[in-house]
Amino acid sequence: MILVYPEGIPDQAGSTKHHWNDGRRFQTWAAHRLDVDDVGFISKVIDQVVALYQGDPKRIFVTGASNGGLMSYRLACDLSEKVRAVAAMIANLAPELSDCRPARPISVLIMNRTEDPLMPYQGGEITFGRVKLGQVLPAAETVKFWVARGRLPDRPEMTLEPDKDPKDGTRVRRENYSAESSPIQVVFYTIEGGGHTIPGGLQYLPEKVIGRTSRDLDAGEVIINFFLSQRKR
Repeated sequence: MILVYPEGIPDQAGSTKHHWNDGRRFQTWAAHRLDVDDVGFISKVIDQVVALYQGDPKRIFVTGASNGGLMSYRLACDLSEKVRAVAAMIANLAPELSDCRPARPISVLIMNRTEDPLMPYQGGEITFGRVKLGQVLPAAETVKFWVARGRLPDRPEMTLEPDKDPKDGTRVRRENYSAESSPIQVVFYTIEGGGHTIPGGLQYLPEKVIGRTSRDLDAGEVIINFFLSQRKR
């Protein structure tokens, strides 16, 4: 594996906060205000990694959380000719991308939480305190969107994942949308009771601010296995 960690532009000179232009239309972050071409940037990064490090151009994957998750959706829309699959955590699709038509169907893993205080599971305005950060669709509509773009049947295989930590206040449901005749797959993990956190990751702020962290699965392991399992097309 070759792992690449690109970074968005800072919100202002000297700022330690960096963000991606993920397609939402609002003016709070410099990446959106300046309409930064992050799709073009990521495309050039891919080309450079393939050229310099002999990366496999047919096995390029993208993942991110929150703003990075929204950026993953944008790359699935605008760079599907290079990106094989994406995994988006704590992110619903922005309405601005709801009419996108990927150049080819793309596999998508989605991992969202029902009690996320920042990224509304039922859709609507994203807020952090008094700051408004644009709109997103509900999680169910986000899944439906990618299932339709993947040309998959809307009949998922549903499972309730093992409750590995009964004390964490969460349970994980998995929906798998696939077809025998297609290499494309959409997988949706719902973390019931989970907050704006990555399963198996750090509780980086208090629960009263970001909600609970699920200990029932390791998001990194799930995402890597999802990418490695993608069939050739």
